[in-house]
Amino acid sequence: MNSLPDKDPSASLWRNRRFVRFWTGQSVSQFGDRISELALPLIAVAALHASAGQVAWLTALVWAPNLLAVVLGAWVDHRLHKRRLMILADLVRAGVLLTVPVAYLAGSVTLLQLYAVALLTGAAAVLFNTAYPPFFAHLVPRSSYVDANSKLSAGRSASHVVGPAVGGALVQLLSAPVALIADALSFVASAALLGPIRVDEPADAARTTTGPSLLRRAGEGLLFVVRHPVLRASLGCATTLNFFTFVSSTGLTVLFADRVLGLSAGTIGLAFGIGSTGALTGAVLAPKVSRRIGVGRSIAAGAVLFPAPIAIAATASGPDWARAGALGVAEFLAGIGVMLFDVNLNSVQAVVIPDGMRSRVAGAYSTVNYGVRPVGAVVGGVLATHIGLRTTLITAAAGGALSLLWLLPSPIPRIRSLTADGPLVTGVAAAADRPVPR
Repeated sequence: MNSLPDKDPSASLWRNRRFVRFWTGQSVSQFGDRISELALPLIAVAALHASAGQVAWLTALVWAPNLLAVVLGAWVDHRLHKRRLMILADLVRAGVLLTVPVAYLAGSVTLLQLYAVALLTGAAAVLFNTAYPPFFAHLVPRSSYVDANSKLSAGRSASHVVGPAVGGALVQLLSAPVALIADALSFVASAALLGPIRVDEPADAARTTTGPSLLRRAGEGLLFVVRHPVLRASLGCATTLNFFTFVSSTGLTVLFADRVLGLSAGTIGLAFGIGSTGALTGAVLAPKVSRRIGVGRSIAAGAVLFPAPIAIAATASGPDWARAGALGVAEFLAGIGVMLFDVNLNSVQAVVIPDGMRSRVAGAYSTVNYGVRPVGAVVGGVLATHIGLRTTLITAAAGGALSLLWLLPSPIPRIRSLTADGPLVTGVAAAADRPVPR
């Protein structure tokens, strides 16, 4: 049973030992990820003299397994003990990462090995992420979903504020390959902290192997999303956001700040650091904002505040301090926006998705959401070449803000809270109570 009963929404999650263990493991793991994000490309560039294209493949291979997430989610939904799958994913990532320093110390590390590490760690991440929603739904009471997502997002945001500096110091002190040991140990810590946590999984969360085929179950997951008024609107909104925010990807924004705004590398880095503090601020503020204006309106506000601020930087002019300030403000506001969107939307999805469909829906979201990201990045490059960097960023800001149009006719803006007596029960949740396709 949940250690914090749903009838006591005022109880602090910091007194929920299961949640604190999970939060600690995820926060440690997130800090480790910041090291790998820096160390893997540095190994490719410094030790193996990789080209820009070869380094880009490292990033592409990390994201590539998400294209099959809809199928993996269907498989995960038919497995009991989602926690064990999450532990397995952590241990796989730890083991794969440890092969790099071992090979490096033996003088045999290759670019092909780094590609394999990127692909396998990406696949393990998809396994973890598709097993996570059913686990989270029974880890904390429904009334605590927003607060729990806020705390988890705050830990992730803090890793983006502090992690790069810590990772850089470790890489400089130990070398990039040896620094990967720290990330591997973070996954071991996550698995160890997950181990003792027990959650109640409904008996029907797993099906027998004699049921529908894997592809059919994956199709049922996609169909469920399309038919559900909340999930359909939120997926359309999130996909539109992902496309346009990758049109104005970090690389393109850095290029604009360098070539058009004329900012130094240190100033650009400072602006992005300010953006990370915006995400941390947004994660902390999300529960308060949702209580003040409602969960649904918080999602809608985030859908606009996340993409739109890049227009502030795109239209910047004047002295250096004004241009740098515009970039910093844009990144800070976008950080707040993405957290308002993510924290509240993740919480709504935890309520409306029934047990037995959670991993399939997570897989469908990953396939569509992450699948559209490289498309957006390519389109952004084409637009920047033909209409210029400034116009491309303004286009991305406007297009991303239009994602709000997916939400307006849906039930989402009318969702006030996620408590048991909230409007979700009589309205939106009715769709989630329909029989799950077999």
